[in-house]
Amino acid sequence: MSVKAYQRKLDVENGRVELSHGAGGRAMAQLISGLFHQAFGNEWLAGSNDQSAFDVTAGRMVMTTDGYVISPLFFPGGNIGSLAVHGTINDIAMSGARPLYLSASFIIEEGFRFSDIKTIAESMGAAACAAGVYIIAGDTKVVERGKADGLFISMTGIGLVADGLDLSADKAKVGDRVLLSGSLGDHGVAIMSKRQNVAFQTEIVSDSAALHSLAAAMVAAGGGGIRVMRDPTRGGLAAALNEIALQSELGFHLQESMIPVKPAVAATCELLGLEPIHVANEGKLVAIVAPDSADAVLAAMKAHPLGSNAADIGEAVADDHKFVQMTTDFGGRRIVDWLWGEQLPRIC
Repeated sequence: MSVKAYQRKLDVENGRVELSHGAGGRAMAQLISGLFHQAFGNEWLAGSNDQSAFDVTAGRMVMTTDGYVISPLFFPGGNIGSLAVHGTINDIAMSGARPLYLSASFIIEEGFRFSDIKTIAESMGAAACAAGVYIIAGDTKVVERGKADGLFISMTGIGLVADGLDLSADKAKVGDRVLLSGSLGDHGVAIMSKRQNVAFQTEIVSDSAALHSLAAAMVAAGGGGIRVMRDPTRGGLAAALNEIALQSELGFHLQESMIPVKPAVAATCELLGLEPIHVANEGKLVAIVAPDSADAVLAAMKAHPLGSNAADIGEAVADDHKFVQMTTDFGGRRIVDWLWGEQLPRIC
């Protein structure tokens, strides 16, 4: 008579992660199959191999990787899981590529709730499905209590970029227009207000979103007229434009009055001593576009749900110092510099 080994059912509602769930045994297999496979389920993961094979079509492939260590893990408009999927897709999309596949690595702290993992994993699966991409590989590690802030996620993405399209931060030229897809600071302020228990009559919600369809519409409208696209995450728009200025060896002149910022975001930034231009975004992009293509690209942005508030906010200028300058609402002009790392809260 055969004896079937007893296997304790995963208590998703009340259970917590133990060190055994990262030890490579039955408990780990149960965690992966019971939570992650359920949320991400697809033909690649069903094979339960250490890797996934996929067909490669003609064209250039692009790849990106990023880590997510946000606090709090859950915030208005999303959580660390949906943020990780959106952020990785957006890094692919900024090259003009179509995102195809993702991998995810999880560092989980001992004692983390299964129910929270389930919620996060399901949000990742839903975000990937909505974007038409697949999470086809992953890894799970468990560290001792106190060695991680609940959960860290690292993701890698692969996409396909069309022949002839080569967007790069060193391609901006004097006279190019600076196009912004919408209001600044929504994500960063949503995180900071949650962390600081700052309440508003109307809740500020993160702008976290996958931008690949917006980027595709822009490329279709502007083609080779688009020099570079960036999603202004850590360090906000200021950091993104300073990076491009350095790589293209020019400057930027912005008009503060043209930069969209929601009143509640502006008020919170003033309260916390920050400027919206330095605050992280997770559902916005900035594009540097040739002047003869700018109108067409801006129209395509405004026609897309994620770019309805898009604006032309400035231009690239000759500047040996490579400064980003902004004409203020009061008519003055000031330099928009990077912030030092200790001045920026951990929000992405």
